[in-house]
Amino acid sequence: MKNLYLLLFAALLIGCSSSNSVNTNTESETDNSSEMNYSYLALGDSYTIGESVPESKRWPVQLVARLNENGYKVAPPKIIAKTGWTTGNLLNAMRSELNYTRKFDLVSILIGVNNQYQGKSIEDYEEELREIFKLALNHSKRREKGVFALSIPDYGVTPFGQENAETIGAEIDEFNSVFKKVAAEFSVDFYNITPISREAERDADLIAGDGLHPSGLMYRYWVDEIIDEIPQMLPQ
Repeated sequence: MKNLYLLLFAALLIGCSSSNSVNTNTESETDNSSEMNYSYLALGDSYTIGESVPESKRWPVQLVARLNENGYKVAPPKIIAKTGWTTGNLLNAMRSELNYTRKFDLVSILIGVNNQYQGKSIEDYEEELREIFKLALNHSKRREKGVFALSIPDYGVTPFGQENAETIGAEIDEFNSVFKKVAAEFSVDFYNITPISREAERDADLIAGDGLHPSGLMYRYWVDEIIDEIPQMLPQ
């Protein structure tokens, strides 16, 4: 019965597009964004909104904190992400929420786990992903030079996914293969953090309290993986 409750709870978290997590603009109306040199747009789903971790532990927020520690003066990220979102959901949100003329110094993309989880076709994923990349480049000040992508984590190693770990892992690899291919088509840097996500099979500290999503510690490891590369994308 305990496993059943966990299954139902986790299914709501990963698969329901009406989740309580909302599209979030972490840029404060009262902050001093004008004093910052760089802007950042983070696009995604529960992994980008940081389901089940504090706002400060979201990987885009941790990335900005690390960049600021290194003297780059990056404003708080504008995050367009929601738990349960597929590529179709993200695409619709980008079209409705992004100011046509606004451009960002950095744009990140991490999307696809819910396409896999909800049994969406990989062909539709590829088609919608291309549209997401096109829009992302349109909102990047330096086009492809300001856009990067992170691979889809493997939730099969979590307590929620462990009964179907082999199938989930294989399908995540298939979606990531498409993700990497599309990123290459647009000359966008693609960072493979999936091996880091699989370390959660041996280290429970890398999983959030919901038994499904990454912990703040795992997100920190993702940032560790990319922190030396991202500053090179910022215009000098």
